[in-house]
Amino acid sequence: MILDDARDMRDDLVALRRAIHAEPEVGLDLPRTRDTVVAALDGLPLELTFGAGLTSVTAVLRGGRPGPAVLLRADMDALPLTERTGLDFASTVDGAMHACGHDLHTAMLVGAARLLAARRDELAGDVVFMFQPGEEGCDGAALMVAEGVLDAAGQRVSAAYAMHVFTAGLPQGTFTTRPGPVMASCDAFDVTVLGSGGHGSAPHKARDPIPAACEMVLALQTMVTRRMDVFDPVVLTTGQFHAGSRRNVIPDRARFETTVRAFSDRARKEVLSAAGRLVTSIATGHGLTVDVSIADGYPVTVNDPGRAAFASTVIADVVGTERFQPMAAPFAGAEDFSRVLTEVPGAFVILGACPPDADPKTAPDNHSETVVFDEGVITDGAAVYAALALTQVGQ
Repeated sequence: MILDDARDMRDDLVALRRAIHAEPEVGLDLPRTRDTVVAALDGLPLELTFGAGLTSVTAVLRGGRPGPAVLLRADMDALPLTERTGLDFASTVDGAMHACGHDLHTAMLVGAARLLAARRDELAGDVVFMFQPGEEGCDGAALMVAEGVLDAAGQRVSAAYAMHVFTAGLPQGTFTTRPGPVMASCDAFDVTVLGSGGHGSAPHKARDPIPAACEMVLALQTMVTRRMDVFDPVVLTTGQFHAGSRRNVIPDRARFETTVRAFSDRARKEVLSAAGRLVTSIATGHGLTVDVSIADGYPVTVNDPGRAAFASTVIADVVGTERFQPMAAPFAGAEDFSRVLTEVPGAFVILGACPPDADPKTAPDNHSETVVFDEGVITDGAAVYAALALTQVGQ
């Protein structure tokens, strides 16, 4: 049984995860992590290629018989945080931490490669293992797609799957996914309001950008509730606001930065267009000008309905129906695996990795400096990864 074989690897996979965790690397350049992954894959019948614009690893396993190709992805990068967990394998790199579970994903995918290599004769097709840097805001998936990861087997992959661990909101060891949108798009909407400065005692002699900028921030929130469809929601959050240098000086500019998230391409385009018109109109009403900067981020992560249903069935077969929970609604986080799913059908799966002695309702969430993940899910993830590929290529 594939799950039993995965559990036999537990010690090795946990040791691999801890080695990666102790030496985290941020961004697109992960030389130590790449070398650790390559060493862990040594001896397997894999065709390895490496990225040019990033330290990615693409490994292809050829099945014993002809058939389609399927892709499995794990992200490898860490976050620019200082770890405060107190674990004995905590990060040894100041200002870098695996606070989003990518070290677990990497260990899972290595485990899947080992499981599938041992079943190579059963494979009617090929498996592409995508070890990706730069998921955390660097769009590493787009770079790997541009460098040909989807065609690494010599044919376009027919399906793609990724997995992500979460500590909060999902019981330990529980898998979930859904058809359609599973994670949001994420774009940057930054505004600079331009006025003219002056002394705080004589605001009529200046053009104060601060009240107008404050009005914009509040008006954007009202716009979301009055202009956007409640059944196709958007999330708009202003995380930075900068203006002025002294309490009695009116500055000549004010700037705020906002993240905009949506669950459909229609809503994504509509909210960004409406937001731009709104802040421009407010600026005009105050006799000011405004500079709006919109930076496209990750698109909506959309699961193919058929592949999502397939993944649900495979998970139930591997770990039991009681450990699969349908996802009621998408998460508002964003994922660059969306770049893959815009090219080929597939599914993004979430796995609860809250430690058994913690409550997923109150445990530190992903991206926290104190987050701790349950290593016991590594073997389950490896088994599900392998079963997804083994079953998919056999169809």
